[in-house]
Amino acid sequence: MNAAQRRDGRPREAGKWAIGPGRPWPLGASFDGTGVNFAVFSANAERIDLCIFSDDGRREVARLALPERDGDVWHGHVAGLTPGTRYGYRAHGPYEPERGQRFNANKLLIDPYARMLDGRLRWSDALMGYRIGSPKGDLSFDSRDSAFAVPKAIVADPGFAWENDAPPRTPLHRTIIGEAHVRGMTMLNPGVPEGARGTFLGLASDAVLDHLTKLGITAIELLPVQAFIDDRFLVTRGLRNYWGYQTIGFFAPEPRYLSHGALWEFQTMVRRFHAAGIEVILDVVYNHTGEGDAFGPTLSFRGLDNRSYYRLIGEGRHYVNDSGTGNTLDLTHPMVLRLVMDSLRYWVEVMHVDGFRFDLAASLGREVHGFDPAGGFLDALRQDPVLTRVKLIAEPWDVGPGGYQLGNFPHPFLEWNDRFRDGVRRFWRGDPGMTADLARRLLGSAEIFDRAGRAATSSVNYVTSHDGFTLADLVSYTQKRNEANGEDNRDGHSENFSDNMGHEGPTTDRAIRAARDRRRRNLLATLLLAQGTPMLLLGDELGNSQAGNNNAYAQDNPTGWLDWEGADRSFVAFVTRLIRLRREHPVLSQRRFLHGKVRDADGARDIVWRKPDGTEPSPLDWNDAGWRTLCAELRGAAEGPDGQVEGETLYAVFNGDGPCDIVLPPGRWRRLLDTADPRAAEVPVTAAAVPCAPQAVMLFVQDKGQAGAMPAREE
Repeated sequence: MNAAQRRDGRPREAGKWAIGPGRPWPLGASFDGTGVNFAVFSANAERIDLCIFSDDGRREVARLALPERDGDVWHGHVAGLTPGTRYGYRAHGPYEPERGQRFNANKLLIDPYARMLDGRLRWSDALMGYRIGSPKGDLSFDSRDSAFAVPKAIVADPGFAWENDAPPRTPLHRTIIGEAHVRGMTMLNPGVPEGARGTFLGLASDAVLDHLTKLGITAIELLPVQAFIDDRFLVTRGLRNYWGYQTIGFFAPEPRYLSHGALWEFQTMVRRFHAAGIEVILDVVYNHTGEGDAFGPTLSFRGLDNRSYYRLIGEGRHYVNDSGTGNTLDLTHPMVLRLVMDSLRYWVEVMHVDGFRFDLAASLGREVHGFDPAGGFLDALRQDPVLTRVKLIAEPWDVGPGGYQLGNFPHPFLEWNDRFRDGVRRFWRGDPGMTADLARRLLGSAEIFDRAGRAATSSVNYVTSHDGFTLADLVSYTQKRNEANGEDNRDGHSENFSDNMGHEGPTTDRAIRAARDRRRRNLLATLLLAQGTPMLLLGDELGNSQAGNNNAYAQDNPTGWLDWEGADRSFVAFVTRLIRLRREHPVLSQRRFLHGKVRDADGARDIVWRKPDGTEPSPLDWNDAGWRTLCAELRGAAEGPDGQVEGETLYAVFNGDGPCDIVLPPGRWRRLLDTADPRAAEVPVTAAAVPCAPQAVMLFVQDKGQAGAMPAREE
């Protein structure tokens, strides 16, 4: 028997572990110079024990009942403890699943406010609060100790020498987002030191930063980096939770991305990104946790206060599942709302991140009566003096009732716009009747977002994201190839609006490869020439493929990692050029919507749609399913301050049809871009009509002083 243990197996409370009352704030474990204060919320527990572990996390060396309770916060102070201490909780209370109570003091619980975690979850039946195999199911009770299988919380010192770090605060109309995965970006990158691959420090290496800055990315949006678990069903298949959408610690960075097991690694990454002028946006999962449904493990929230943390059905045995992962956090509860708000402020104030993308954000705005744009969480977020100054992006849907809420989030939210994704894909695939839809997407989807003072930047435009085909696969496969996920190809989207261009998968046929290359150029040219906030799936510029897997959530292997050695350097150069064009021509990225209104400055309309022959389309044209060549004459917006964007008029051509001649408006023009000839230099246009190749995007700029304004009545 260990010297620190009593005969009943519980650690004895030696004198050096004496615990005093402490304070109910701040929540979590806080070092004050003399010891550590512990504070944890539970409205329904009868007692909470603090468990202290050895430095290797293997032995529980003390178990101390938190002596004080202020309201629903239990707290205590242990003198002599220092940062680095491993700990966890055990909560005593009724085990009555049919009434929503699932207390089981045999289960070690992770502190919801833990700043660091040590070790990975080891799957075992002992993690379950119920007895697996019992005829009573989750109504049974399991008495095994789970401490050996649960990551330990660590008392952390978040202090860091930030020096002169300052957030770039890039204006939205100048923002180019690159979505990325920490391991995906670094595991196969030859410029990243081998020992740093797959980590925050590797992501902040010179090789990655140089690539992003040369490309023109201003913000990197990271797939979840808050501590998460690998699902049991994946582990049994020899797979891992690659994407990370199973959060178990809202304050702790994921340990697998740390090479030294220290907070300063994440902070160093942020500081280096800021020095390069790049913002860091985190994809965060506050709609559910990794504990799953009634048959999931008891790891933290469920064991501390199941009825408070989760939205339950009826009497409380079963969980509302608006997330599709088994449970839904109850943000209508004030302490759960506080947890999320504290977490967000922590990542901004202590870790210096620049914004958040909220996974399944419709869940976060759902009240008892349904989604409410003025709901508690959304209101709290919009009034917060810390969070209102960072970028906020919603994934505006979930799988719950009324779960599709695109356009319904309040200012200052941006929203992922799947209508842009699908509409642009369908236009270039050649689906009939998509030209009018393309026009709406090119103007920032004003019919969705132009209300209540929202800006044209509210629409986060994307053609690809982590969820779905990569750009290379979008033009190479008509069917998903997800067999490696172990779900018999049932997972992932079945309707991708993709096109294999004549052959499924890889091919050596030069004509097909050329057609695929042009389609890729067209798709990204459309993205970068559209009003809104563009998001690029990083790796698309390299020509990265996932071999047709459109749901690589479990592929922490070369399928999910970027193939840097096989990079298409000519396409990297093309994407770099597109981003530069957008940056150099502010008409392409305005805050105000364009509605075809007359500008006071020159009497010209801010947007004029045209056909190839230069005439304006009629209502019959807009409804013509066979019309596939759209031209747009673009100027600074007539409404508001952007009406003062002076000095240039652009003419964009989106030809989803065969070869044609493009008649430009009067004036002297220069060709800036032609996706049919991506290496062509910028040249003046001398002919009255410009030939346009089939399936191509072209962009022209009118020389200053040659505006050739064509006043016309408002559309």
